[in-house]
This record gives sequence, C-alpha cells and structure tokens, in this order.
Amino acid sequence: MQHRIVVLGAGYAGAVAAGRLARRLRPEDVAITLVNAEPDFVERVRMHQLATGQELRPRPFAEMFAGTGVRLRLARVTAVDVDRKTVTTVPTAEDGVPEPAELEYDTLVYALGSAGDDQGVPGAAEHADQIASRPGALRLRRRLADLQAGERVLVVGGGLTGLEAATEIAEARPDLDVALAARGALGDRLSPKGRRHLRKVLDGLGVTVHEHTAVTAVAPDHVTTAEGAVVPAAVTLWTTGFAVHPLSRATALEVTDAGRIVVDKTMRSVSHPDVYAVGDAALATGPAGNPLRMSCASGLPMAWQAADSIAARLTGGKLPDTPLRYVNQCVSLGRRQGLIQYVTADDRAVRAALTGRTAALYKELICKGAAWAVAHPMLGLPSRRRRVVPDAARSDAPLTTTTPA
Repeated sequence: MQHRIVVLGAGYAGAVAAGRLARRLRPEDVAITLVNAEPDFVERVRMHQLATGQELRPRPFAEMFAGTGVRLRLARVTAVDVDRKTVTTVPTAEDGVPEPAELEYDTLVYALGSAGDDQGVPGAAEHADQIASRPGALRLRRRLADLQAGERVLVVGGGLTGLEAATEIAEARPDLDVALAARGALGDRLSPKGRRHLRKVLDGLGVTVHEHTAVTAVAPDHVTTAEGAVVPAAVTLWTTGFAVHPLSRATALEVTDAGRIVVDKTMRSVSHPDVYAVGDAALATGPAGNPLRMSCASGLPMAWQAADSIAARLTGGKLPDTPLRYVNQCVSLGRRQGLIQYVTADDRAVRAALTGRTAALYKELICKGAAWAVAHPMLGLPSRRRRVVPDAARSDAPLTTTTPA
C-alpha cells in the first residue's frame, strides 16, 4: 500500500518539494507524481536575461528526477476537487495517458504559482509584454530584436522585476531609449544607500525614470498616465506584480480575496488538512505575521517546510518549527552591477547594503544555488529515508493511505 502524493506545478517551490519528499520517504511507501505543463524547469528569476537574447541552460525534468522515484506527468491542471481528492489534467505531451485524466491523491501539494498581473488596466493585456513566463519573455525577445535605434521601451513597475528588466535591457541595448515608470518613489523600499546606488546605475545606463507615475491605459505605441500625460513607447513591458493561478478560487479551499490559499506554519491548508500549498499560490506569514512576498526567496523555504511537515506526519517524526524569515533582497542591475539590500526578518530594509560588481556576483551565486537545489533533488539531506508508519503513530492529524487505483 502506497500513500499517493501529487504535486501540482514544477516551479522552484513545486520541484523542490517533490524532490525533498522523494529524499525523505521510502519509494515503496509513497507514490509521488509531479504534474507540470512544460518538460523543462523554467528559471523564472532569469526571464529578463532570456528576453534580452541571453541563452539559458536547458534543465529537463526527465533528467533531474531520473532515479528519484518521482513520476513526471506533462499536463495542464484543469480542476481540483478537494472533497473527492482528485485532480483533472489535460496532457500537454505524449504521456501515454488518455485525455483528459483524473488523478487521485492522499496528499496534495499545490504549487501552481502565478502569472503577470495586468491589474485590469485597459489595454495592458492586449498591448503590453510581460516576463512572468517563458513564452512572455521569448515574445519580448523577438520584439526587442525588431526595434531600431532610438525607439523607446517603457517598463511599467518600480519593483524588483521592473528594476532588473529595465537595467538588463538598457545594458544589452544601449541604442534604445529605455524608461521606467514607478507608481511611487524610485526604490522606495530600499535603504538610502540602496537608493543612491540604484539611481547611479540607472543614470549610468541612460534610463529615464518617471517617479510617482501611475499608468492608467496602454495602447500599441504609447501609455496614458493618471495625470493625462501621453508617454510614447514602441514596447511597453508590464511588471506591476503577480496574480495567482485562478484554479484555487474554483476549489473549496479557504483562499484570500486574491486567490492565495491560506496555510498554517507547516504550509498545510487551514480548511483541508490533506492539502499543502507552497510558493506564490500560498498565503504564509513571516515572524511578524506579515504575508510573505511572492518570490523565489519565499518559495524555497516554504517547499522545505511543506515537504518536511508531510514526511514528519507520515513517519511519526517531529514537525519542523523553523520560522520563515528573510535575510536580504537580491537585485541584478544588468550583468555588471547588483544590489544586495539587507533586511529584517519580516523584509524591511536596514541600513546595510552591498553594491557594485560584488553584489552582481552575489546575486548570480544565489540564482545558481536556487537552480542547483531544483536540479539535484536527492542531494543535501541525510541519505536515510524514513518508513511510513500506521495512522496511530503519526504526528498531528493523520493522513490516510490507500491502495493506488
């Protein structure tokens, strides 16, 4: 008899959760299925690099999970029934599975992540580009390649994604007129040192910054601001935030108004104990009770917490009690400059910041480390896998084990 664990989504959080579960549990006791629409891992934190013409290393899931016991199903998730404990999928590649297919689970890890959020601004969905996905980044790549010298690229959004995109584009294409529109002050969540360095880099790259500028409409060749100003743009890149996959709202799970699944400190759904949520899809809180931001920095520790909690409950082990906290915010500003803003546990900037080439190398190391964690799911933990124990010996509320259909 095997306990069936289904992981939905193989971004940073989902892929790491699946690999860590395979490392923690004996393959004869559990059947782990990882469902993802694409066959390769997408380094989402590098989409601005992909958009500017840089080539990224392929990372096929078939190679990453070979020999781990994790079964990969290439499919798009169309429905989740948390009362019947089933997932409906439509294959996206030859998988030997009839179309559509229904998966039954004993434990579900929901990690479907997020997409770019146009926030309902008129014209943004039709005319603006986004880099929250690989198809979006590749589309922007083609559009940038077609631009002539002097044409303007307007990046809307002054958060970390917008800053990385604007500087990457300006560095890769110094012949273009790159501008950034920020709703608030430039780098308003950074320390004074961080803001000074950010402004210095943007000035050096020739990026025009429009602070306190809200874009209220997007057209093919311009945007309109809240003040009624018209800003010409051959390409508009929208980076104002992320929206979670809409599927969560269609379930019986307790979710926020934005659709994020409400979880406890073990990443377990507060309404359905057989469901865990990690990454952008989940609303987890930090030490001060504030929601964790949507980021790789949040997703990886959430995945570790969920996997360790599931393993502990199944094996009768001790539940993890590690608080989720932040240490820094890592920002690439092109390939030669970076900014490491040190923060409190609940993500508020402190005075200290690392800048320049050293910060760029630090950020690159962080990106490589995150990709390494995904690509090597069986490394980094003790080699001994624990046996699943009967319900009565398990930690906290029991999880059921059934015979696979």
